[in-house]
Amino acid sequence: MTSAALADGFGRVATDLRVSLTDRCNLRCSYCMPAEGLDWLPNDDVLTDDEVVRLITIAVERLGVREVRFTGGEPLLRRGLPDIIRRTAALSPRPDTSITTNALGLTRTARALAEAGLDRVNVSLDTVREEDFKTITRRDRFADVVAGLAAAAEAGLGPVKVNAVLLRGINDDQAPELLQWCMDRDYELRFIEQMPLDAQHGWSREAMVTADEIFDSLGSAFVLEPAEEPRGSAPAELFTVDGGPHTVGVIASVTRPFCGDCDRVRLTADGQVRNCLFAREESDLRGALRGGADDAEIARRWQAAMLTKRPGHGIDDVTFLQPSRPMSAIGG
Repeated sequence: MTSAALADGFGRVATDLRVSLTDRCNLRCSYCMPAEGLDWLPNDDVLTDDEVVRLITIAVERLGVREVRFTGGEPLLRRGLPDIIRRTAALSPRPDTSITTNALGLTRTARALAEAGLDRVNVSLDTVREEDFKTITRRDRFADVVAGLAAAAEAGLGPVKVNAVLLRGINDDQAPELLQWCMDRDYELRFIEQMPLDAQHGWSREAMVTADEIFDSLGSAFVLEPAEEPRGSAPAELFTVDGGPHTVGVIASVTRPFCGDCDRVRLTADGQVRNCLFAREESDLRGALRGGADDAEIARRWQAAMLTKRPGHGIDDVTFLQPSRPMSAIGG
């Protein structure tokens, strides 16, 4: 640890920066937002491309960040994305760059993003059944997502990872099917427990499909063994499938929290630092940027924001309150 690091009060150091580029999305996933969408951030509140790159530069060159993942909403909706990636990849030391996306538009942009310096993609896909996809996302775009995944692989944005959330009564019986589909295409699948980050605040522990249920379902069709590679600060528990080479991961943020090894920090599209996905407090960097603060002052403010990070997300605590911002406005 260095004095410049993004350290918290519990010895954890953030080296993985998640940057939300927009709160807008072109899907309406039922566990994220209502069918009619949300009140989007005013354009003037959203960081400009130059402001985004300046904050990333401070994080990388002054604060020890080594990985930058662009998120949303849907980051492919950000017109300046290729240039932001190009400027981020040009930093020294060069950070690992990735995006979390729904893959809509990747057929048009995957090669350009790879040429700009993007290393890999994480694609959200909860089912490989077209009708269930329409039910979950409220959009008839399954074929476009499949094409986007293929375009990412062809452009060399690998390993291509797929993130899936199982929803009770919709796709909770589809874990083996999803895994086989991904393995047939050499995509790496990660199941994610549904988290209390929906705009409607309709999440409940009783309705959530747990990691144990996911393991039971996968175990009915495959033999899973813990992967040999150390987990480190990665959110996913990784398992080899039928002896390998394929693997599957489970991100059990609710039932098997990994807060003690967290190395992530988030920057919202309107320039707020969130030191935890479930934090209810934010620290404003946009005001400092637009108020004329120099890079050293912004770095100090960012470090101060990290010192208030709690030891854990506290979902199991009776006093837990869901963040006021939904996932689409926070960035994953």
